[in-house]
Amino acid sequence: MPIKDQYSDLLKMTSPCEKLIRRDIARTYPEHEFFKEKDSLGQEVLFNVMKAYSLVDREVGYCQGSAFIVGLLLMQMPEEEAFCVFVKLMQDYRLRELFKPSMAELGLCMYQFEFMIQEQLPELHIHFQAQSFHTSMYASSWFLTIFLTTFPLPVATRIFDIFMCEGLEIVFRVGLAILQMNQSELIQLDMEGMLQHFQKIIPHQLDSGPEKVIQAAYQVKYNAKKMKKLEKEYTTIKTKEMEEQVEIKRLRTENRLLKQRIDTLEKESASLADRLIQGQVTRAQEAEETYLVKRELATVRQQSEDTSAQLEQAKTTIMTLQQPQAKGAPRFSEESVLQLERELVQARLKEAESQCALKEMQDKILDIEKRNASLPDDTNVARLQEELIAVKLREAEALTGLKELRQQVRDLEDHWQRHLARTSGRWKDSPKKNTLSELQDELMSVRLREAEAQAELRESRQRIMELETQSQIHSNQLRRVEQECRGHMEHSTTLMAQNKDLQVQLKEIKRRQAEMECKSKEEVMAVRLREADNIAAMAELQQHISELEIQKEEGKVQVQLNHSDSTQYIRELRDQISELKHEICCLKGQRGVANQPTFDPFDGIHIVNHYIGGVESGQSSDDDAVQDPIQTRGNGGRVKLRPNLRVTDSEEEEEEEDEDEEDDQPLTLIVPPSNNTKSTAV
Repeated sequence: MPIKDQYSDLLKMTSPCEKLIRRDIARTYPEHEFFKEKDSLGQEVLFNVMKAYSLVDREVGYCQGSAFIVGLLLMQMPEEEAFCVFVKLMQDYRLRELFKPSMAELGLCMYQFEFMIQEQLPELHIHFQAQSFHTSMYASSWFLTIFLTTFPLPVATRIFDIFMCEGLEIVFRVGLAILQMNQSELIQLDMEGMLQHFQKIIPHQLDSGPEKVIQAAYQVKYNAKKMKKLEKEYTTIKTKEMEEQVEIKRLRTENRLLKQRIDTLEKESASLADRLIQGQVTRAQEAEETYLVKRELATVRQQSEDTSAQLEQAKTTIMTLQQPQAKGAPRFSEESVLQLERELVQARLKEAESQCALKEMQDKILDIEKRNASLPDDTNVARLQEELIAVKLREAEALTGLKELRQQVRDLEDHWQRHLARTSGRWKDSPKKNTLSELQDELMSVRLREAEAQAELRESRQRIMELETQSQIHSNQLRRVEQECRGHMEHSTTLMAQNKDLQVQLKEIKRRQAEMECKSKEEVMAVRLREADNIAAMAELQQHISELEIQKEEGKVQVQLNHSDSTQYIRELRDQISELKHEICCLKGQRGVANQPTFDPFDGIHIVNHYIGGVESGQSSDDDAVQDPIQTRGNGGRVKLRPNLRVTDSEEEEEEEDEDEEDDQPLTLIVPPSNNTKSTAV
């Protein structure tokens, strides 16, 4: 795809160099009408071109100075064409190598230009070196911007036209012509004066036109073959410098590694020394404690022996006192006997105290012996001492190797300084001296290779020492790990045995728990059975009580009926009926039922009073008559009561039948038949 067609797509993308480009846009041709206004058309198209190129060539990106070349192109053509021309210039006119981040091509140009000054203007070159005025301090902008930031725009445009035809050769010619034109003034100035002269005086010398400097430029001698040779020499010098820098970097890395190794060895040595000292101090403390305990034990034993002797003496005295005196008065008085008994008690107390102290001392001795057993023995201490000595020897060898490497680095630096001094003055010498310098360079390269071989040998020895040290450390660690493993195995076997015992105990506990649970369940079941039996007995008793109460009530009713008159009983029933009727009327008025046909509130109610087998059952239906719904009827009937009292005795029945023939039926409340009827027996 052509570059011109890519331009519009590149403008839509984002470049990582946009901030840098925006910052430098305002400093590009700040006095030109097309670029001096902020956010003007010139600044915008300049930003677009620089952004597009930074996306096309990401290795170069954006470099200060390239904006002046693009700005000059934008003064002559549209932005798309300016972009294409700039890409072509960067690729075919060595500008891309100039603007790379390493700027290797710029260093080559400075080297070639300095050789031309040394060859054609030797006095000025000597003055520049005397003032430490390097070529890059004034000529780097000439090559990067093709004099666009140095001369007025008409002069720079003319030089740029020649550059597009001939390449960078015109930059060498014009630069040397400017130095020739100002040689007399520059020789009389110091470094600051020369900088001021290049920045303020030289740009205004060509205000009249470019013809003068162009003519002087084409009178300068320019040998293309010599420039090619200088390019090869510069490449060789840079290659050697890179190799020497790599060697120095490698030596510095080895130095850093050796320092790290020395630090590690010092730490290991300090750790081993601390362990050794700590072990010795601990053993000394334990020995001192053992000595003190032994001395105390000896003292306690002596006291125990003295106490035993006193006790034996006291026993002998008591036995002597206890023997009866055959003749004469008692040999000892009661006071002396009491005194001896008190002494005996004190002696026994002292003996008990001495036995306790002896027991404590024995416990202390056992504890100290256990701690002594846990401490490293003499063989371990000797091994630690041997390891410490070996580490110190390796540390001394490493220090010696480090000193030798430092001496080699100093020698290489001295050779390098002498080499730089020779190469700086090489261009003033004759060809014969150049041959000698080449031989010296070869000698130096041989020495460098020799130093490199020695460094590699030293490095291999150091690595062998490190590997030996690591193998010893690893072997010691393995031995310690094996000891720890054996201890862990013993501990694990002990724990397994304890675990088995605990499992057996756990099984026994579970078995006992299961037995207890079975017993508790059996007890609970027995309790529940007893409770059920009690509840059944209570229910039977309650039923029997209720039966007795019913029989009692039946007896009371029977007695009442036997002693009461039937007419009085009928009167009471009528009163109850009237009361029920009144209650039904009240309920009807409360419900407010409208447009319903009249009905007899006692429809279907039968009140029966009879005696069966000498036992009277009495029930009332007053409440049922109130609660049940009342059925409607079309024609209500009257209520008829016909009493008939039947007594169990046959004589009473015959008398009742003679007195009233209408009493053939029981006392009944008769209502015309309906769907819902109720009869209540009292």
